[in-house]
Amino acid sequence: MRSQDLRKQSPEIDPLKLSMDFTVEDLGKPQILVDDVWGDSMPGSYHLMQLSQMVSNGVYSSGGKPGLFHVTDVCDGIIQGTEGMYYSLLSREMICDMIEVHWRTQPMDGMVLVSSCDKAVPGQLMAAARLNDAPAIVALGGTQAPGPGMFTLEQVGTIYAQLRRGELAKDVFTFFQQNACPTEGSCSFMGTANTMQSMSEALGMSLPGSAVTPAYQKDVRALAEISGKRIMGMLEEGAMTRDILTKDAFENAIMVHAAIAGSLNAIMHLAAIAHETGITLHPKLWDELNREIPYLLNVRPSGKYPAVFFWYAGGVYGIISEIREFLHLDAMTVTGKTVGENLKDMENMDYFTKVRRYLKNFKVTAEDVMAPINRPIGKGALAILSGNLAPGHAAIKYSALPREMFHHVGPAVVFEQEKAAFDAVINGEIEPGSMIVLRYAGPKGLGLPEMFYLTEALASKRELDTTTALITDGRFSGASRGPCVGYLCPEAMDGGPIAVVEDGDLIELDVPNRGLNIVGVQCKKEEPETINKIIADRLSQWKPPENKYTGVLRLFTKLATPAMEGAYMKY
Repeated sequence: MRSQDLRKQSPEIDPLKLSMDFTVEDLGKPQILVDDVWGDSMPGSYHLMQLSQMVSNGVYSSGGKPGLFHVTDVCDGIIQGTEGMYYSLLSREMICDMIEVHWRTQPMDGMVLVSSCDKAVPGQLMAAARLNDAPAIVALGGTQAPGPGMFTLEQVGTIYAQLRRGELAKDVFTFFQQNACPTEGSCSFMGTANTMQSMSEALGMSLPGSAVTPAYQKDVRALAEISGKRIMGMLEEGAMTRDILTKDAFENAIMVHAAIAGSLNAIMHLAAIAHETGITLHPKLWDELNREIPYLLNVRPSGKYPAVFFWYAGGVYGIISEIREFLHLDAMTVTGKTVGENLKDMENMDYFTKVRRYLKNFKVTAEDVMAPINRPIGKGALAILSGNLAPGHAAIKYSALPREMFHHVGPAVVFEQEKAAFDAVINGEIEPGSMIVLRYAGPKGLGLPEMFYLTEALASKRELDTTTALITDGRFSGASRGPCVGYLCPEAMDGGPIAVVEDGDLIELDVPNRGLNIVGVQCKKEEPETINKIIADRLSQWKPPENKYTGVLRLFTKLATPAMEGAYMKY
């Protein structure tokens, strides 16, 4: 074992470990890294120490010795609309890197990584992929309960915009604001946190039934303990992460994502995870699979119900059961069994019937939440666009898009600061039919912040929601809905065409044909050849703004790859 080999190389390991909670017998046991993001940063991490202790119990009971390590994550909700958002995505890189540091500097044999939320789950999956000659399991922290009237956190953005416009009383706003997050766990909508929990399970890196588990129920603790036991089984079997994170596993995850209408941020996160394994996920793969896979999940923000209902309706394996004909059922998972074998085991234990009984508490049926494959809500959830405005692609979540905006041509209104764009929407300065362009928000421009308040201001204003689009080289919250096109590549800071869009340029959004193009200038249509020459002439005069950032943000903005490639730091 790696731990015992390192003990032979370094005679100081034993006395240092014995000075803590080790016995002499413990020194010879398999050593398991239990690395979490526990801390007071958010409700999704607040309870993780308890889960890490449950993992440790499982390791102890199976003959191993756990070691607890921590790298606290950040909360996009807390930093929303502030300069802290510039540091959000780079925190994923820090989490991944620190797990690597913990692993390389400690005599460990396997790892259980414990997390719940947006950057922590993908950061931990990146670390597991990077250290793929060791066994790893991601133990998930689950999802919080909805608030009064099934109110959930992403709706705070909507009521905040209504408050700013004078459409909602302050006391009503305050009540829902203060009760939107009644328990620990990730926020109860299909945002990036619950999407990435689902992706971890779909990839085979988390135990079946563990994604989006109610964080307030005993099941989440039981699954953590089982994860501790199972990592010992993986060690004994010689199972490695590289046996699980295969191309088939990533395709399975993308297909599950299409069926649940997950967050657009999964595009960059799965690309970054795949990169660590040496696999390249081309953006067009997402588009191809979304054209095939039925969209089934009626959960916010695309649907009606809070995310915790997803688990009650059968969770990720409930989706797998419905779309099994499309999946690679022979893909291996951390259980030591394939996806197909896991599904058969769950069916044999009558898992789905049992878990769906919880929905009776809410007078909701499983089919209300998760449509059967023969009666899908739609086909796929997202589209990959390209054209002269996005030669390196862009993405839109059409499952949350009004039908009126599937094809739209409108004049550009250009901004280089999110707050200015937000204020313009709130103050009624944006004409219906416009194309709001927000640039210099990509990985190299601003650290790739998300634009939740801006998207909610747009989506919650009836006269704009069905007439006006937002186009940006930044990204969106997993809670974002409405006519929002993001992740434009190349980004403005890299000299992409978005850098030279001018007010009054006509932009065409064509979701059915996957197009995003400048088609005119000064509100007048022009021939494609003329537009291409205009773009080239403008770019020949363009100069990139100076990078004025310091510290770790400067490092990230200098090294980050394009958003569609994963926005990881290339060095």
